This record gives sequence, C-alpha cells and structure tokens, in this order.
Amino acid sequence: MYEFKDKIALVTGASQGLGKGIAIALAKKGATIIGNYIGDDKVAEETLNELKGLGVEAIMINADVSKEVEVERLFKEIADRYGKLDILINNAGTSQAKDIFELDFEDWNKMMEVNLGSGFLCSKKAMQIFKAQNSGRIVFVSSLVAQQGALYGHAHYAASKSGQLGLMKTLARTGASYNVTVNAVAPGIIHTELLEKIHGKEGVEQLAKTVPLGLGSVDDVGNVVAFLCADESKYLTGVTIDINGGMYIR
Repeated sequence: MYEFKDKIALVTGASQGLGKGIAIALAKKGATIIGNYIGDDKVAEETLNELKGLGVEAIMINADVSKEVEVERLFKEIADRYGKLDILINNAGTSQAKDIFELDFEDWNKMMEVNLGSGFLCSKKAMQIFKAQNSGRIVFVSSLVAQQGALYGHAHYAASKSGQLGLMKTLARTGASYNVTVNAVAPGIIHTELLEKIHGKEGVEQLAKTVPLGLGSVDDVGNVVAFLCADESKYLTGVTIDINGGMYIR
C-alpha cells in the first residue's frame, strides 16, 4: 500500500467538494497538505481541522490562483515554509449555467482564467521546482465534459476542461525528462455539497438514475488521484482516467 510520508502536496480549491476529498485522500496516506482556497474562511478552517485530525501537518492559504501575483505569493509561502513541493493537484475551478446564446466574452474569459489559467500558472511554478529536484507529480481535475462536451450548453466550461487535457499532455512530455508525471482525472456526476445545492435532494436522486453505477463520491475521485501521485503509477503520464460510473465509456 502506497504512502506519502515526507511528501508535500498542494491542492487548489481544497476547502470543499472534490478538492477537499482529494486533500483528505492524500492526508490519509500521510502527505503534508497545503490547501488553497478563496472565499469562506470558516469553511476552510473546518477543512483544516479535519485534515489535522488525520494526524498530518496541514495549512490553508487563501489565494486566487487565476491571478499571477497571487500564485507568486502562494508559491513563495510554500518555498519559505517547506523548501520543496512534491505534488500539485490542479483542482480550482468554477462553472456557470449559460449556453452559447447567453454567453458573452467576459463570461468566456473568466471561465478560462479560473479553470485553465490557474492550472497553467500553478503548473509553471511547480514544474520549475520539480525540474530542479528531478521529481514531481501533477494531476489535473478535468471533467467528463472534456471528452463528450457539455449536455446543456456550458460551452465555455467544456472548452476550459478540454483545454486542461491539452495542457496536461504537453506538460507530460515536457516533464518526462525530469522524472515528473502529469495526468488527469475526468469525473462524471459526483455527489458534493454544490450538486445538492443546485439540484436539491430529489434532483440528485434523478441524476443518480442516469448513471449505471449511481453517483460517485469525492472519495472515489480522491482515491484515484492519490494513486496517480504514488510511486506505483510512476510509468503513467499523459493519461486521463475517467471516473464516471459508466456514464460515458470510451
């Protein structure tokens, strides 16, 4: 069974949802967790306490990773505190319920900044560290819609998630010479706080009926991400693992 003792992991968008689930999965394997977030400090503190309750060192850093100056500050704090980084999980993201007829260019650009730009900015800083230490793991949290397109509009969201996969594959080739692997996961419909808030309990039950294996959990995603960060997956790079319960099969 793999473990991450002495490994430092940065998870963006870690205070709730998939990011929290991934942070917990890595913490259960012994990783020191740097949780990045924006927004609700109380929610971030609750997540931090939960992580520390697993017996690992953990901190939460408030930073908008779609902004270059904020990413510079985030990585400076990591360097000052730990002097290294082993794992980057590009999870920070957003969504917006608009189709092509409702979208304007401001909506488009904002989606690209948050979902794709944050992955570029954080990966560039992480790759510099990983190149110098000749090791590292990057995992992008993409989406089923990157493979099949969004079902109900959301053109900008689907495009940003597809873009993540193109960036991931290119970084995988770049990082191979430095013992750095870069992969992605593509979750389907995962039961999170946000899903229930948007669709309500009955709506979530209806969604579950559309998935052969039912709705996934954040643990389902977190466990696969943890595998991609482990030595046991050291020969996997440029790979996207679908985590969708059979909803979309390639």
